[in-house]
Amino acid sequence: MEARLAKLGIHSTRDLCEHYPMRYEDRSKVYSAGAVPFDTPVSVRGTLISVSQKQTRRRNITLITAGVTDGLDTLSLVWFNHGNYLLARLRKLEDRNVTVYGSVTMDRAGYPVMIGAEILEDPDTDEVIVPVYNLTDGIGQNQMRSFVRKALEYEREFYHETLPLSVREEYGLEGLWEAVRGMHYPDSPEGFLRARDRLAFEELFVLQLALVQRKQRQKLPGRGISFRVPDDFFTEFRSLFPFPLTEGQKRSVMEIVADMRKPDCMNRLLQGDVGSGKTLTALAGMLLCCKNGMQAAIMAPTEILAEQHYLSFRSMLGDKADVFRPALLTGSLKASERKKTLEDVESGAVQLVIGTHALIADKVRFHRLGLVVVDEQHRFGVRQRTALYDKARDASPLGPRPDLLLMTATPIPRTLTNAVYGDLDISVIDTMPPGRQPVRTHWKKPEERPRVYRALKSLIAQGQQAYVVCPLIEESEAITSRAATELCEELKRDFFPEYPIALLHGQQSADEKERIMTSFRKGDVKILVSTSVIEVGVDVANATCMIIESADRFGLSQLHQLRGRVGRGSQQSYCILISEGVTEDSRKRLEIMTRTNNGFEISEEDLRLRGPGELSGVRQSGLSDFKAADIFRDGALLQKAKELARSIIEADPGLDSPDWQQIKRFVAAKSAEIEATTN
Repeated sequence: MEARLAKLGIHSTRDLCEHYPMRYEDRSKVYSAGAVPFDTPVSVRGTLISVSQKQTRRRNITLITAGVTDGLDTLSLVWFNHGNYLLARLRKLEDRNVTVYGSVTMDRAGYPVMIGAEILEDPDTDEVIVPVYNLTDGIGQNQMRSFVRKALEYEREFYHETLPLSVREEYGLEGLWEAVRGMHYPDSPEGFLRARDRLAFEELFVLQLALVQRKQRQKLPGRGISFRVPDDFFTEFRSLFPFPLTEGQKRSVMEIVADMRKPDCMNRLLQGDVGSGKTLTALAGMLLCCKNGMQAAIMAPTEILAEQHYLSFRSMLGDKADVFRPALLTGSLKASERKKTLEDVESGAVQLVIGTHALIADKVRFHRLGLVVVDEQHRFGVRQRTALYDKARDASPLGPRPDLLLMTATPIPRTLTNAVYGDLDISVIDTMPPGRQPVRTHWKKPEERPRVYRALKSLIAQGQQAYVVCPLIEESEAITSRAATELCEELKRDFFPEYPIALLHGQQSADEKERIMTSFRKGDVKILVSTSVIEVGVDVANATCMIIESADRFGLSQLHQLRGRVGRGSQQSYCILISEGVTEDSRKRLEIMTRTNNGFEISEEDLRLRGPGELSGVRQSGLSDFKAADIFRDGALLQKAKELARSIIEADPGLDSPDWQQIKRFVAAKSAEIEATTN
């Protein structure tokens, strides 16, 4: 039995107490045998009669039958493939008053029957609201209820209150023991909500205390760099662009610069939808760093994205590129180029360093690293991000630490931001550059491809370009989705023989990928057939059409990222999702994509569909094992918990007050969990 319980994460009586029900059955409505409604769980009270067992004709199904009668009508009861224990129990209860619980359906003859009913032996004492638990093989509901009931009796005297009375009164929270018991045996729906809110608040509060403490430890006052901001800095920065910054960019630039002025280390996350101008915004911090005589480095997850940043920076800097000398450092550089770049980085001749994970190689030595920017930060492990950050400490172990700016084009749901990144300051670019038109997204069935291709041919004839994305490189017998190689040949042969078409995927060499991307940027290639390797880093304003094959095989966030490759210029752009949409989940994703271009709305829907446990960053933040809290539903509770945690840590950084002695050990355990998953 211990092994079976362990599969559910239950190793102690305390674990049993905190194995909360996944739902409840309301057995308050009791019907007579002749008045039962169909297809809804109900309680039926009467006398148990006619218990028997037989084998079906195929002799592989054991059938136990019985009836429950109120003296006028009888409801048939059927159980399939139950052992002798149930038969013996039913015969023991025969001719006694019982309550049966289950859903009533109609048998082949048109009579009501309850299949797999639960038998309640004492109708006068059984609970009205009954917990239903998550189970594993070999453990039934009644057995689990018995285990939990005994565990609650045993553990009651060991539950010590964790929140002081002042906090419980301020936030209207129940006592801890009342809440734990109320989760299993609520006296009403309202009672359940009171219990759940108390336990959810504590889980969120413990997490926020751990995150705020972690942030305080990472700040290390006085160990950062206090950058000086020249009087003409903002004027000079804005003069680099022939267009005005958006309000979101202006606000984020000011927040970054304000952080960099301080002697504490900046630890900020810059969020922005695809195409919102995060790179431009990050450039402000990088230039400020360089103007203070230090180096700034930006690390990207792919060579395509790193090169895109390099080209973007050179374009934005214009004549000033010769002053800051941006350099590209990737694994595919030729030996001679790499040697020269490494020398220039170490000497300080290069101030802006753009690269991939090649930046964290042992041979890379910085002269004076003042700012680390990590793009698409969720694609890197924490150790990779920390390795680049530690390059400054390698150069000067006792010197100041660089500022850190993380960037993501995957909008984090607002309900998750405070929880997942509670130890970071957040900047959000929530406005798009002027002149950008929303991408028109359409969902088409596979049989509509010829029509889609005719429309695409018209766009290409007007001088525009397109992407066609597949989830696979080679054809797979196991998965029914179009392979990129097969589709590329088909498009060349049957649909677009007059236009240059290229294939791009992750298994190609860096030189080959660069050659293909250069041709596409120059407009020599009209259609780029690719896998999701182009999800980030490709910015070709003339590409106005994105066709995604087998779109149901991509997640919502990935579909949104792929769509973000078009709509980069002023022309109207299109995204065509080709899929049968067989499952309900895939249909929902496709419908959401056609309904909105808003990345934050899409991320909220993604959270709703998938749950927080599958989203990036959740595991590292200690969110994946909540027992009562629900991040999507508990945004208001989370905000209250965060505000309280900040005020508590500000007044008592070590939680040394007697008020926090009970909760302190849970905070320490949560801190250890976070550290273990981020190192």
